[in-house]
Amino acid sequence: MKISTLGLVAAAAVLLAACGNTTEQRIGGAAAGAGTGALVAGPVGAVVGGAAGAITAPTVVRETRRATR
Repeated sequence: MKISTLGLVAAAAVLLAACGNTTEQRIGGAAAGAGTGALVAGPVGAVVGGAAGAITAPTVVRETRRATR
């Protein structure tokens, strides 16, 4: 069961990463979100955290860069 869940998370991360010009940011955000979600809520949290991380990563990076200038 864990292998299929891991495969689902990886597939979701790849699909979400392909949705824009900021692929590296999306992959990094998805990985961070999935890791955090997995620690907090298990496999379901990993999927939700990965999706949320991939969607919000470019915005977070832009705001962080703007705040440091």
